[in-house]
Formats: sequence, C-alpha cells, structure tokens
Amino acid sequence: MEALVKFVQDEFVTKKEFPEFSAGDTITVYYEIKEGEKTRTQYFRGVVIQRRGTGASETFTIRKMSGTIGVERIFPVNMPALQKIEINKRGKVRRARIFYFRGLTGKKARIKEVRG
Repeated sequence: MEALVKFVQDEFVTKKEFPEFSAGDTITVYYEIKEGEKTRTQYFRGVVIQRRGTGASETFTIRKMSGTIGVERIFPVNMPALQKIEINKRGKVRRARIFYFRGLTGKKARIKEVRG
C-alpha cells in the first residue's frame, strides 16, 4: 500500500524546483493570495524553524518577528500558491529543528551566518 501511495505521488503531484534550504536559514517565500476576483503576491521573510515530511506532504515552518510578536507560518512545499523561495542568509545551527529559537530574544536570537 505504501509503495502505491509513493508511486501516485511521484507520478501525479507536480514538483516545483526550489533551492535547498534547512533549519537556521533566513528565506523569503513569495506566495499568491486570492481576494475575491483579484490575486496578489505577498511575501513572508523569516528563519526556517524546521522541515518535516517527505514527498507530497513535506512542509517547512518559518518564524519572523512582527514588532514584538513572533509569527510562525507553515508552508507545504507542494502548495500551488507558492511562487518562489529566495535564500537571504545561510545559518549555522546544530539542530534540524530549532524550537529553542522561540524562547530567545535580543542578541541571543542571532544565528551565525555561513560564508561561502
């Protein structure tokens, strides 16, 4: 059964080409919003907290600070409304899921940048 699900996902789900990114990277996600008849592009820039899942069900979580309030958003990788993903900074972290980042404020909330 599992092989059948994987086959259907590989054959029928269209995969978009996005750059490789991981936890700790600062990225900008451009996605389409429909408001009635109109569509517009909105972006969400923040730090990748985690990537989870595989294939068609893969998602990633981004966290940004809006004023003094932290805002997190979960994006499915195969969401049709996703237009493009830009990598602004490559971050160096030792974990695949940086949930501890939620509790950090000020200078402690900085992530070392990978040059190269």
